[in-house]
Amino acid sequence: MKKLIWLLAFACLPTIAIAQSAGPDWAYPANPPGGPPRDASKILKVPGSDKQYNEVSANDAFGPADWFPNEHAPMPAVVATGKKPDVRACSLCHLTTGDGHPESANVAGLNAAYIQRTLRDFANARRKNNRSPVMATIAKGMTPDEMREAAEYFAARKPSAGYMKVVEAAEVPKTFVGEGAMRFVSPGNEKEPIGSRIIVVPQNEEGAKARNPHAGFLAYVPPGSIAKGEQLASGGGGKTVPCAICHGEGLKGLGEVPSLASRDPMYLTRQLMDIKSGSRTGAWITLMQQVVAKLDQNDIIALAAYAASREP
Repeated sequence: MKKLIWLLAFACLPTIAIAQSAGPDWAYPANPPGGPPRDASKILKVPGSDKQYNEVSANDAFGPADWFPNEHAPMPAVVATGKKPDVRACSLCHLTTGDGHPESANVAGLNAAYIQRTLRDFANARRKNNRSPVMATIAKGMTPDEMREAAEYFAARKPSAGYMKVVEAAEVPKTFVGEGAMRFVSPGNEKEPIGSRIIVVPQNEEGAKARNPHAGFLAYVPPGSIAKGEQLASGGGGKTVPCAICHGEGLKGLGEVPSLASRDPMYLTRQLMDIKSGSRTGAWITLMQQVVAKLDQNDIIALAAYAASREP
């Protein structure tokens, strides 16, 4: 019965024409050119860990920092070290916990079958934006067994409570995109209007740069967006479809349909924009294209803010 309701809900929506769209710069950060090289003589430490790395080794694409090895299950090789030349270690961007950084994704606790399908979609060019070429190259270099091992590892991780804090604010710190395509607060503590944006910055800048999985992020969203997102998530008076039909009670996922609660709102924004523009395709995406057909950028921001504000 639940599946029938789901299908009927989508069938009642109009079809839409799909056009490619790049999306706003704040949602699709890119590495700035000409950044300073990492310093092998700079030793990094993080609170609560007896490990130490230098700037180069902490960011080694084929063996990045693992600050708290006793806090997670043994990592499969593809997660811990990857496979040269093209398969970077999954833990480089998604961290050992799966919580990830805003420029990548929080994959902790996602359904294993969904993660494997996502990797196949990357390999088959069904997901395209400025963050996708690296993932496409990685996915193409992975074997089915490596995809399964990575998926099962991250599916078994639990999203960290408090890792992503969502705050409504009319004014936000001035920021810039720096290393790793992360956004950092600019010197001087100046502020500017948030406008129609989501601004995500580290709760602890040095911790984020060191890939410390205990160092979470702070997401600034426009005032009123969480309440507006809640209204849209319930159907928006017919503007869209209640999210819980597919994504489950509390947006915690339903079978292979991914959980949305506590996910990075900037990442969620990219996904909704990519689906609407046609940059993300696939068998299940046809249904989502109709869900986002009537949503504008402010609606998408509101939905992302609401979902990110929910408990994991």
